[in-house]
Amino acid sequence: MNLVWYVSYGSNLMEERFHCYIKGGIPIGSTQAEKGCRDTTLPLRNRSCVLPYPLYFAKDRSKWGEGGVAFIGHKEDPSEQTIARQYLITFEQFVDVVEQENQADASGLSFDELMEKGSVTLDDGWYGRVVYLGMDEGYPKVTFTNPLDLGTNPFYAPAKPYADTISKGLHELGYTFDETYTYLSSRKGFTPQAGK
Repeated sequence: MNLVWYVSYGSNLMEERFHCYIKGGIPIGSTQAEKGCRDTTLPLRNRSCVLPYPLYFAKDRSKWGEGGVAFIGHKEDPSEQTIARQYLITFEQFVDVVEQENQADASGLSFDELMEKGSVTLDDGWYGRVVYLGMDEGYPKVTFTNPLDLGTNPFYAPAKPYADTISKGLHELGYTFDETYTYLSSRKGFTPQAGK
């Protein structure tokens, strides 16, 4: 069994929302049911982490309503501090999560190819760029983002249900209301009126 840390920086910061990708169900605030993974075992562990990649919001409509969703840029930047949450799951579960995020077939996603190349891009999906982020406690860290880099798509503020879900995830990780607001409002595409 290949275990990996799936690293989330968007709505999956909220644990209950991520569990919908594992077990199936409709996340609070979303309009779409997730089918869940073939293996519905919940993550063995999860904890917070920080990514050295810029966080931004783009696209104009999703299952959360009118508004953008979270992505990270392609270029590592030590000055960037994107708050994330990492879940220890199997690589098979990660592939299933990738498929649900992209509504596309990811069965051809190869663990060995991802580790060797550092990133793999699927044919379809907003989150079609799958990225290897290094090792942590002996397990690979993996995530996904927009195949197009930061600045290619127009920035767009998120819908309120989506912004609220991210905020709840940040609160779960111990961030205060003020810290959450300061963090999100400083990201490209997120505006103080986001979600109104």
